[in-house]
Amino acid sequence: MSDWELTRITAATDELLRTTENPRHRAILANYRRHALLEVSGRYEEILVPEMTIAHPVYRLTEGPQTLVLDGYQAVHDFYAMLSGVGAIVMGPVDEELVVADWGFASECMFHHFMPGRLLMEIEDIDDPDATYVVKHVLAFHWPYDDEQRLIGEHVYEDTATRVVEKVDPADVISPARARELLAPQLEREIALV
Repeated sequence: MSDWELTRITAATDELLRTTENPRHRAILANYRRHALLEVSGRYEEILVPEMTIAHPVYRLTEGPQTLVLDGYQAVHDFYAMLSGVGAIVMGPVDEELVVADWGFASECMFHHFMPGRLLMEIEDIDDPDATYVVKHVLAFHWPYDDEQRLIGEHVYEDTATRVVEKVDPADVISPARARELLAPQLEREIALV
């Protein structure tokens, strides 16, 4: 994932927003776009505000044979805080197919996630806990929204046959600080629209 690819994590959402006229659907897409930019920028607490997310969200995150269920605000908050604390927030779709409906949106994408070796070694057989790796895999998302276009939860499912883990050359690592810098112009425009 290059700098250029990271700045395109909302490309499918942007494209769909150009052709979507339904106000509810546009609000859902705008919420998703803002969510992605905030998450990768390490500003997860701004995702969990009442205007964007319901008070008791439930996330179901399935990778491999394991499903992590985050039930409620505190569980979701703590998960984001953990990812941010270990520097595992640089992620996003590289190629995404996205549809939106009254209930929310669904997506399938090739997803890249930069992961510190120390965190990844808990689930992968890697050779260097001090290195950074990129996990590449196809994910399917199903995110329901309430009547006020607020996120109810994330349902994320991995196609395990597509999973590839690669060590990243240190020169090619996109740090959380670099991600914040790259996404700042998009996020500033997004916040100005709210």
